[in-house]
Amino acid sequence: MLQAVLNGSRPEDAHPALPVLARHLARDARAVARLGVQSVHVHPRDPLGHETIEPVHVGDAVALIRQEAPGVEIGVTTGRWIQPDPAKRIEAVFGWGRLGAGKPDVCSVNVHEKGWVDVCKAAAQVGIGVELGVWTSGDAVTLRQSGVPPRTVRVLAESTVVSDPETAVAEAIRIVRALGQLPVPVLLHGEEDGAWPVLEYALRMGVDTRIGFEDVLVRPDGWLATGNDDLVRSALAIRV
Repeated sequence: MLQAVLNGSRPEDAHPALPVLARHLARDARAVARLGVQSVHVHPRDPLGHETIEPVHVGDAVALIRQEAPGVEIGVTTGRWIQPDPAKRIEAVFGWGRLGAGKPDVCSVNVHEKGWVDVCKAAAQVGIGVELGVWTSGDAVTLRQSGVPPRTVRVLAESTVVSDPETAVAEAIRIVRALGQLPVPVLLHGEEDGAWPVLEYALRMGVDTRIGFEDVLVRPDGWLATGNDDLVRSALAIRV
C-alpha cells in the first residue's frame, strides 16, 4: 500500500500548493485517489491555519474528503504537540465518534506520548482504527512489551529522528528489527532527505510506505514537487 500524507505540521508558507483548508485537502485527496491511492493521512486545521483535533474541524475536513474521494481510508493525527493533555485528546476522539460522515476511519497514535494506550482505547470504543507511530527502536520495545491494542490497523515505523539518507535507512532497519513479528502490517517511511531512500527501501522489502507533503517537498530528482499528486506519481514510477 502507498499512503498519501497530504500536509502534516508544515506551515502554510512551506509550499505554494500545501493543502491547509478542508477543501484543499479534499482536492488533493481526490487527485491522489485517481492515481490509485487508497489511504490518506491529514492534519486538519482551524480557521487560522493551526493544527487541531477539535471535532468540528476534523469533521469538516473528513466529510469533504469522503465526498471527493469515496472509498478512500481517511486518517488523522492525535499528536501531543497539538493537544498536550491526554484527557483532552481522549475527549476529542470520543467526539469524533459522533461525526457521522465526518468520522475518521483511523487515527495515528504515537507510542512515545503519554496516555497513548488510553487514546487507543477511546478510538476502539468509537469504532476508529489506530495507526501506531513508532519513532525509535526504544518505542518498538515499548510496543512489544505493551502489546498491540485492539483495532490497530498498522504500525508506522517512522525513521524521522534523522534525515540523512544513509542514516535514515539504517534507523528504519533498526526499528523494523526491534518490532519483530507483528499481527498487523508495518508501514515504513522517512522524511525530508531520508524520505525517498526509506521509501525505496520499503519497496524493496515489499512493505507498505507513504509519501506526500508531510514527509517531503521535493521529488527524487531534487526538483520541488508541484503537488501531492506529483509526489505520488514519482513514488509509483520507482522500480526496485
